[in-house]
Amino acid sequence: MTAWTQEELALFSEAHALVLTAGDSGDLGVEVGMVTAGGQLYVRAYGGVRSRWYQAAQEHGHGRIRVDGVTHEVLLRAEGVEPSAEIDDAFRAKYGRVAGFLLCNADARAATIRIAPSH
Repeated sequence: MTAWTQEELALFSEAHALVLTAGDSGDLGVEVGMVTAGGQLYVRAYGGVRSRWYQAAQEHGHGRIRVDGVTHEVLLRAEGVEPSAEIDDAFRAKYGRVAGFLLCNADARAATIRIAPSH
């Protein structure tokens, strides 16, 4: 997988959320919180693996994200992603106590996706 640049990682760290569209559809996408950890970009479905956008990301494996008006074509990967304490800590640091309830529980941890640039 291609790596994000330091500038892109800084943008992701500063932005509150991204808009994710799975596959090639013209859908508007869904706004989700994101974090960076270990030089990677992650999102989680607080509704767990039954979340529609998580299932679409699993099905298609690619799509696009929009962050602060910039669009990136991306790969969406859940396999091989270990829901680590580093990712939990990043969600808590960025989003506060609510992240502990919504994004760091077992269901959300199971629905962790790593987003990588497709270029």
